[in-house]
Amino acid sequence: MDFKEFNFNPELLEGLLAMGFKNATPIQIQAIPIITANKDLIACAQTGTGKTGAFLLPIMNLLTQKSDRHNSVLILTPTRELAQQIDLQVEALSYFTNISSLTVYGGGDGAAYLNQKQSMKDGVDIIIATPGRLISHLASGALKLDKLEHLVLDEADRMLDMGFYDDIIKIVNYLPQKRQTAMFSATMPPKIRKLAGTLLHEPVQISLAISKPAEGINQQVYLIHDSQKVPLLTELLKSAEYNRIIVFAGRKEQVKELGKVFRKLGLKAEAFHSDLEQQQREAIMLDFKNGKCDVLIGTDVLSRGIDVTGIDLVINYDAPQDPEDYIHRIGRTARAATNGTAITFVNGKDKRRLANIEKLIERSIDRIPLPEYLGEAPIEEPVSERKLYYKKKKKPF
Repeated sequence: MDFKEFNFNPELLEGLLAMGFKNATPIQIQAIPIITANKDLIACAQTGTGKTGAFLLPIMNLLTQKSDRHNSVLILTPTRELAQQIDLQVEALSYFTNISSLTVYGGGDGAAYLNQKQSMKDGVDIIIATPGRLISHLASGALKLDKLEHLVLDEADRMLDMGFYDDIIKIVNYLPQKRQTAMFSATMPPKIRKLAGTLLHEPVQISLAISKPAEGINQQVYLIHDSQKVPLLTELLKSAEYNRIIVFAGRKEQVKELGKVFRKLGLKAEAFHSDLEQQQREAIMLDFKNGKCDVLIGTDVLSRGIDVTGIDLVINYDAPQDPEDYIHRIGRTARAATNGTAITFVNGKDKRRLANIEKLIERSIDRIPLPEYLGEAPIEEPVSERKLYYKKKKKPF
């Protein structure tokens, strides 16, 4: 479906076309008319399907039709990285309009905090915030949201995983009851449905490919001992086949160590972790987007907070404990209908994690044999003897 069929404001459509977008994705085709009609929405769709555009475009189009837009829109996100990504899209889409936006998150200095307070006092159209810092502004009285018309919870499942349930409820108490609320989530566990029942009024429900990796991802598994991981990873990273790579490790200490290892090998690699100052994190992300950094190493914070096209390879140095995190990690590649590769290292202790992942995605992942020089791999029973849980169908949402 061509974006022109939505009859967007000409200035908004011009910004959209200037970004190179012509056709809407399935989630956008379904969500845009619902939000335009001012109905509450709960949408479940995998990462990389265009969820951000699905709520930004109709809300921004509605804003162009209003003259009084003082703090009209609040978008809640789990991480500052995701808030920054959304803000960049707002800036690009609003280039030919007069729509304004502000990001609100912790980690900055006192000057940043004061700038946020002044901008909120003056009033902006769209506020994109993480829950913690937003509550501090609300509690101090610096921010008034009594005229808010649209509330969006992006990656709501991740926010609940990070313990933001009480914060979300506290924020909602500052908002007018008469508002539109849209909730976007990659998964739909019971806690999300409970939150939706609390916040949304007669919502329309959309569900697209719940917890399924994009079709363009070539998924692979190496059964491997821990001592073999760095040699194999080094070989993969030096391959000319891959240009832009993300490596996910389970712990912050591993992220730092792998960064040192790869830099000694002459690779343009950066470790992305919570011990870095916000300015350092932003600089690393900018270098990665601009091609100055080829390999980005991080924990699961990257799986939700980065939106970079052209990622060729995602490597799970450790199999994720939560199978849902596997979906989000590998979703960093093959975005916007492109192709990519996702490789997961599975040691002897992580075989159960692999089984849970395959159960969730309802398919077996190809096992790739180790290069002979690395020695023997952990033994796995034949496919015919394994319980292929992934053949069981999940209940529809």
